[in-house]
Formats: sequence, structure tokens, C-alpha cells
Amino acid sequence: MTDDVFRFWVAICAALGALATIVQAVLIFAIHRTARGINQRAEALQGRAETALDSMKQMVEENRPKIADITSQAAEVVSSAKVQMARLDVFMADATEQARVQMDRVDAIVLDTMGKVQETTAVMQSTILKPVREVNGVVSGLRAALSAYSKSARTPVDSATQDEEMFI
Repeated sequence: MTDDVFRFWVAICAALGALATIVQAVLIFAIHRTARGINQRAEALQGRAETALDSMKQMVEENRPKIADITSQAAEVVSSAKVQMARLDVFMADATEQARVQMDRVDAIVLDTMGKVQETTAVMQSTILKPVREVNGVVSGLRAALSAYSKSARTPVDSATQDEEMFI
């Protein structure tokens, strides 16, 4: 490589370095401008945020007694609800026990009534229906006897023999 070519390459490299430095300077300047704009916007936003925070702090401070009052009232309501639920639980347990006792009584009454109905049915059968059946049997016997005596005509021997032959 000759001296002229070497100098030419050194000159190109130096020019590229200078160009890179200029590009870096322009980019740094652009970044600086953008950062300054963001900083200005952030300061404006910070002022608004501080105003909003101050307003919220003031609102919380103004409403702190109300919030404490609401919290204490809520605690009282919960406590009262617990007491009422305990009373309701006792009441329901008592009502359930009384209902169970009454159901036992009703069951005993129904069983006793059914027993008495069965006894009454048995007594009626033995005192009323048994004599009626006996009378009915006597009447049936009398009818059969009267019917047998009322038939004066006897069957002829031929038919009786024929009936006996068929039977055998």
C-alpha cells in the first residue's frame, strides 16, 4: 500500500469520525430538547397533581369524623344483629322443641284413637254381627225346611236312578 492510498483512507476515516461526532451532537441536542419539553410538561402535571392531592387530603380530613361515626354505627349494627340472631336462635330452638312435643302428643292421640276404633269394630262384630249371622243361619234353615216340606211331589224312581247312574 502506498503512502497516498494510506493517507486517503486515513482522511476518509477522519471524515467519518467527524460525521459521526456531528450526528451524535445533533442527536444529543434533539434528546436535550425532548427532555426539556417532557420536564416542562411534568412540572405542569406535578402542579396539578399536588393541587388534586391537597384537595383529597382536605376532603379526607373534613370527612374523617363522619367516617369514624359511620364505622362506629356499623359496629353497633353488627353487634345488635349478633344479639338478635342469638335471640332468634334460642326462640327457634324453643319453638322446635315445643313442636316436637306437640307432634309426639298428636301421634299418641292418633294411636290411641286407632286402638279404640279397632276395639269398637271388634265389639260391634261380636255383639251385633254375630247374632245377626246366627239369626240369618236359623232363618236359612227354616226356609230350607219349609221348602222341603212344601214340595209334596217326590221325584220318580226312574229319574233318581238315572241321576245316581250319572253320578257313579
